[in-house]
Amino acid sequence: MVSIHPYFKAKPGKMPEIKALQPAFVAKTAAEKDNLYYDFTINGEEFFCREAYRGAAGALAHLDNVGALLEELIRLADLIRLEVHGPAAELEKLKSPMAKLKPIWFIRQG
Repeated sequence: MVSIHPYFKAKPGKMPEIKALQPAFVAKTAAEKDNLYYDFTINGEEFFCREAYRGAAGALAHLDNVGALLEELIRLADLIRLEVHGPAAELEKLKSPMAKLKPIWFIRQG
């Protein structure tokens, strides 16, 4: 399992648009065969996407699937922290494709 942990902060006045966009992310992700879970949580002007996939391939398929929506979201919010958690071998497969997002890598032990 690989989990992605993006934390965002809404740009001023943009939270209503962000909330309206989130169901489109959930609907698109629901069709992904390697998705294990996916939803959003909100704390004031900050929000978090809880998501996990069967391996690096599932995570990459997701990023490809929601790419256009993610570009729209980035116009409305700042990505303030991005963590990727999983086995070292799976994280290695993600390092190059996700480099521009500058994630923090958490290696699962055991």
